[in-house]
Amino acid sequence: MIKTLFPTFIYYAPLKSQGILQLNKEIKQEALKFSEIDDQGKLWCLKNYRGGYTSYGSMSQLHKISTTFENLEKDINKHVYKFARHLEMDINPKELKMTSCWINIMPPGVTHAMHIHPLSVISGTYYVQTPKNCSSIKFEDPRLESFMASPPRKHNAKDFNQRHISVAPREGHIVLFESWLRHEVPPNDATKERISISFNYDWD
Repeated sequence: MIKTLFPTFIYYAPLKSQGILQLNKEIKQEALKFSEIDDQGKLWCLKNYRGGYTSYGSMSQLHKISTTFENLEKDINKHVYKFARHLEMDINPKELKMTSCWINIMPPGVTHAMHIHPLSVISGTYYVQTPKNCSSIKFEDPRLESFMASPPRKHNAKDFNQRHISVAPREGHIVLFESWLRHEVPPNDATKERISISFNYDWD
């Protein structure tokens, strides 16, 4: 008998069934406006997000200052609670609260290096604009540093045997994962900007 133990779950689903086009239009308008006026954020990006824009280093709680992002938070909450129940966390899922929410704008060629989200429980991204050939989000097997002499896996191995898994973004969709899971966004090969909203949840 073979058991599957210590699995790593990634949640991916449409945010909601109606109103996506209008929501994305409003988020995009605000995101582009913030990218124009956020001088502190632009300075932060020169050192930490070359070629792109993120409000992570300047305005990372947009759900507390914008009605548009406050409404987005309400839609995301439903998915976070569902994911938490699947993970069988020994808490009331509604104890999980959005603690940060920020904009990411990736022009062609921009990348986001491998990282985790410290001091958070669940993290994720909502996709606003995903032009053709834009970057996927790439996840790394959390056991990678312990593999030592383990042989590589076949190129067509099942997902749960792969060392890295990429999830292609789609406008109006949300991806969730536990915050300790390392991930990156490779260089954007699209001819247009890839726009997304990232966020973290913690619990009281």
